[in-house]
Amino acid sequence: MNGKQAAGELAVKYIQDGMNVGLGTGSTVYWTILKLGERVREGLQVRAVPTSVRTEELAREQGIPLIQFADLARPLDLTIDGADEVNPQLSLIKGGGGALLREKLVAAYSERFIVVADDTKEVAALGRFPLPVEVVPFGWEITSRRLAALGCEPILRRSDRDGTTYHTDNGNYILDCRFGTISDPGSLGRELNALPGVVEHGLFVGMAERCLLGGENGSVREIVIR
Repeated sequence: MNGKQAAGELAVKYIQDGMNVGLGTGSTVYWTILKLGERVREGLQVRAVPTSVRTEELAREQGIPLIQFADLARPLDLTIDGADEVNPQLSLIKGGGGALLREKLVAAYSERFIVVADDTKEVAALGRFPLPVEVVPFGWEITSRRLAALGCEPILRRSDRDGTTYHTDNGNYILDCRFGTISDPGSLGRELNALPGVVEHGLFVGMAERCLLGGENGSVREIVIR
């Protein structure tokens, strides 16, 4: 068992009968969804909000009941999602898979947010991974210039499949921004939020309570922030 599988599967222990849960997107949460599907087939009663079309399709294949935000009378009990980078304060860079907007919406409407990743995603400071910023297509060139003025190199994301401009599930573009070391993720996040044309960014600050980091030998180390 590799680190991603170990961390992803272990996270399911936090899901209790009767919970409404958020299901993230990515190669580690993939294992969470498979394990959760197994538990559902064994009788666990849960309902889930997926953060992407890919996650929705996988959850349906696994027989996990899905709900929409309109069906919720209160916040989700728990969201489990991955990360591209995790620092010691559990600030994150997310969005490598392109689902950052839905991921942040779901995590922000959850009582608890748990991160699953392999231990290669642990960093002393964020910024080695380019920061994804979701922008509206209209005037994206101007938004890109404004982002560059904050001290980064924005690169328009292209589809791995055919090289055309990548579109999120929401129909927006992503600019992958190389800022270098991000010493104050909260401050940078506020600057990004203030830019017209920016829909959302991949900095998740003060949201995660716990991170499960899987190692190559299948061991899992837990980091708890509160």
